[in-house]
Amino acid sequence: MKLHIRQLERQNRKHRRQAAEILLENPEFWPAAEIARSVVNTLLAPNRICLCAHDENGDVVGIVGGLPDYDGIVWEMHPLVVKKSHQGRGIGRRLVKALEKEAASRGALTVILGTDDLSSSTSLSDVNLFTNTGDKISNVVCRGRHPYVFFRKCGYKVIGVIPDANGTGKPDILMGKSIAKRGGKTSLTTLKGGKSG
Repeated sequence: MKLHIRQLERQNRKHRRQAAEILLENPEFWPAAEIARSVVNTLLAPNRICLCAHDENGDVVGIVGGLPDYDGIVWEMHPLVVKKSHQGRGIGRRLVKALEKEAASRGALTVILGTDDLSSSTSLSDVNLFTNTGDKISNVVCRGRHPYVFFRKCGYKVIGVIPDANGTGKPDILMGKSIAKRGGKTSLTTLKGGKSG
């Protein structure tokens, strides 16, 4: 499959609509059209990244967003979604790589993400994460289909967990990856909206 990854252009209504429709395929996270449109519009704000994968017809089949934090040294990947009819073709992996490259070009050293466990798919769900947290994180096991496995294959590691983030026993698993070029100097650009201090 021929695939092109490009920045989403604010003036392209068709692509903005298609990006929002892909989010709506996941109603547990984006239950209404106005929420999906709001996410897409947020990603089009200055100092954000919004990349779309386009098929051979020019239609959007995947979207990845990047939000700067810590004055642009860390970027959060959110969201990453591939159209259900196009999953399993390597589109998600290509979007992840494209986001990492774009974030690095803007001075990022680290990319982080949160991957919620809403369905008890990992050993981090339905347990008390306030005791022996480090052991539980270092020995995480996937018990079902969960995005944690995909991100691990992309080089991301579990760097923390937010217990009960989605209700009792339903954590948000924090993952991260260093994208810093080792041995070289990285010039940093200060961005508005990131954490400082």
